[in-house]
Amino acid sequence: MNAGNPKLKLLALGIILVNASSLALAQQNTLESIVVTADRQQTELRNVPASISVVGGDDLDTIRATHINEDLARVPGAWISRGNGQESLTAIRSPVLSGSGSCGAFQMAQDGIPLRAVGFCNVNEMFEANTEQAGAIEVIRGPGSVLYGANAIHGAINVLSVPVSATEDSSVGLEVGPHDYSRVRGTTSNTIGANGYRVSFNGTSDGGYKHDSGFEQQKLGLQHAYTSSDFKITSAFNFTNLNQETAGFITGHDAYKDENLKQVNPNPESFRDAKSYRLSSRVDWQTDFGQVSITPYYRKTDMVFMQHFNPGTPIEENGQHSLGLISMLAGKYQSLAWQAGVDMESTRGYVRETQSVPALGSAAIVATIPVGKHYDYVVDAKLVSPYAQLKYRLDDSDEVSLGWRYESVKYNYDNHMLDGRTKDTGVACSFGGCRFNRTADRSDLFNNSSVQLGWIHDLNASSQIYANMSNAFRAPDTNEIYRLQGIQTVADLGSEKAHSIEAGWRGTLDKLNYGIVVFHMTKKNVILQDSNRINISGAETAHRGVEINGAYRFTQSLSLLLAMTAARHTYEGTVNPSTVNLAGLDIKTAPRSMGSAQLQWKGSNRKVELEWVHMGPYFMDETHAAKYAGHDLLNLRYQVELNAHWNYGLNVTNLLDKDYAERADYAFGVERYFVGEPRSLYLNAGYHF
Repeated sequence: MNAGNPKLKLLALGIILVNASSLALAQQNTLESIVVTADRQQTELRNVPASISVVGGDDLDTIRATHINEDLARVPGAWISRGNGQESLTAIRSPVLSGSGSCGAFQMAQDGIPLRAVGFCNVNEMFEANTEQAGAIEVIRGPGSVLYGANAIHGAINVLSVPVSATEDSSVGLEVGPHDYSRVRGTTSNTIGANGYRVSFNGTSDGGYKHDSGFEQQKLGLQHAYTSSDFKITSAFNFTNLNQETAGFITGHDAYKDENLKQVNPNPESFRDAKSYRLSSRVDWQTDFGQVSITPYYRKTDMVFMQHFNPGTPIEENGQHSLGLISMLAGKYQSLAWQAGVDMESTRGYVRETQSVPALGSAAIVATIPVGKHYDYVVDAKLVSPYAQLKYRLDDSDEVSLGWRYESVKYNYDNHMLDGRTKDTGVACSFGGCRFNRTADRSDLFNNSSVQLGWIHDLNASSQIYANMSNAFRAPDTNEIYRLQGIQTVADLGSEKAHSIEAGWRGTLDKLNYGIVVFHMTKKNVILQDSNRINISGAETAHRGVEINGAYRFTQSLSLLLAMTAARHTYEGTVNPSTVNLAGLDIKTAPRSMGSAQLQWKGSNRKVELEWVHMGPYFMDETHAAKYAGHDLLNLRYQVELNAHWNYGLNVTNLLDKDYAERADYAFGVERYFVGEPRSLYLNAGYHF
């Protein structure tokens, strides 16, 4: 046995947790915890045959994250890889996925409303949710429910707003930190008669650790709740604005350790400006057949940014606006419970890409990446997706569930430029042709269905085992189909499909709260871009691992929380995104181990937390030409409630001032890094009215 094997270490740590019966219970993610994401309505975690984690409001208030990756460090199997500013890439039971359609593997939502439409995702879209003032963040790991169809192959993240308060509740807060960082936030809420409201606002200014890399961000949330004896209407409006000066990768072997390179910004001219708006109104009422819920919504996003990662640094403009409807009928008769509904959405999205200066590089690059307009198109999309789920209680200990979802999405693509592989003037490029290819107007239809089968067995009142088998899908993203390059005139892409099985054990063993789950998922028809920049379908990948979470108290004041993952993510079957056969190799940016632990001490009016964040080694490219060594970080947090009104605290990130990379990548023969920030001190103060 290799004692240095990280998977064995994690498994041993899980066994220690499960047998720590003399330790006291930490009240977090227990079977009685109320979750809403898995079933689209409030239910106890014990009724969900899937893996779901909740980062609650108390933890969120302690973390006071400057980026959502700090929040999700507490979720096993999840990693939000931090880019520059508020940019990010996501991993849930997966490697960190990149590329134009990679974000389609996850459904990102706030209060159940997806942040983006099917086919129009953005890898950085999490900055469009108000995580800074969330009441909780729920994460479904894996395709746990047919209630979430497309864009949930690997899982879902749902940011839950703090609800309207029954009594007057108002507070303000201020935070300051390094490189001219400051954030102000405030909220006020009350209920008068049948009407309640909440107004929440936060604004952040950050000068940026790297040169010319600051950002300004504002988020506004408005909520209204009307309750009568017959129905309830909950309405919300959310607005976000981001103005960011973006820093790109630094390059070179272990460049993140080089003091002369850490703060260098190779792209000082780069920027990202983005706005998003969401308006929704959920109506709930009770009928003889069960509870009815209808949620119409409107969503709009607009973004302009410089593609600093491309040789010509073109400017991209993209956006979308959608009208949608989420509906549900939920009821119960004796031992049988059901949910059914239809999700519908109509979206118009646009993409424009324009280059104003000649590309840098060889004569071939300059000639094939011309100045002028590269793309200008509009896509109209229609989505119709019915679903149904049944749950049947076999006896006092066993419940089974069966779910089904069908989804039909149609794209109508309208090219506003010349068709083909030419400059915007119609002149052909030399060196074999222009890099950009614009397909003629067309329509594409994708029909998919999924099935889910779950089983829960209560071992006793405080522990249970569960199993879940499900499949999932995602239609190709519009960028993958219509934003073509090279000789590709038509992208003949099918939907990605996944088959997943998982088994878990969770509960309270004496005084310990724990959860252990093993999973195995295979994906087929995976969409990749080959060495000629052609989008292809047909690749296969496999994802399997063990996830452990636990929480206990040594004493009434001292607690330990743990979230760890040991997993492998590999290419399978026929894979050829380059000229090398990758079957059996680890996918790039797929650490075999990662996780965190928090040692917490709580007094009558103060809280101290020491956090350990672990990132295992991973390969930086498909062919394993380079490898990142991984890192282990310590963070320290301290909060004090002076009285009923005032509170203050401090956070020290990267306490030991270690050199590390937020993300490591290898491309074009060089190592590329987003540098992790050195030890940083953040101070905060708040007043509760």
